[in-house]
Amino acid sequence: MAPGHVAYGMRAQYGLNVSPDTVVAWERGHARPDTRELTALAGVLWCSPGELLSAATTLREHRMARGMAPDDLARRIGVDAKAYLKMEESGRWRGNERQTAALAQVLGLGPRELLNATGKDADLAEVLRDAATTRWQAYVRPAAKLLPMRRDHLEDVLQQLHADYQARMVATYSWGDSGGSGGEAGREFLDRIVDHFWALARL
Repeated sequence: MAPGHVAYGMRAQYGLNVSPDTVVAWERGHARPDTRELTALAGVLWCSPGELLSAATTLREHRMARGMAPDDLARRIGVDAKAYLKMEESGRWRGNERQTAALAQVLGLGPRELLNATGKDADLAEVLRDAATTRWQAYVRPAAKLLPMRRDHLEDVLQQLHADYQARMVATYSWGDSGGSGGEAGREFLDRIVDHFWALARL
């Protein structure tokens, strides 16, 4: 369907004044429709909103892909609607552990998808680096707030990360390395700590 026909359908059927140029911008990824526009676009194209979002990454995209209104999602996860919208618009999730688990369940997000959608990648990397280099037990709870994982499985993964990092550092001292290649191996491990975490977690 040509952009002009799509724009006409959205105006005639849904009362939305969208130009053909806007439709082209959506197609090329230069702009994104809001919730009302996405619903109307899906209606005109005879498909679901989720089919128009090929690879949802943000909270807004995951919510829209499931055809949920912000108020409905906020109610189901136990968050004030205005507070949820603020978090969705900023890309920074600030819910507690219970709300985070509810968010993942309602939107059907796996741990990786949840982490990307809530903008917590850097937070997880910091927690994992600290767990590997100090007492891993102290970072179980902070990690659990970021990811809906079974506590015992999370503990096993953090313990293994810690052991892997410490083994590299012990090897450094055993080789008599004064900060060269052995220290570099430790830094490289920490730089890729999130990748190591996912490999161990197998999620």
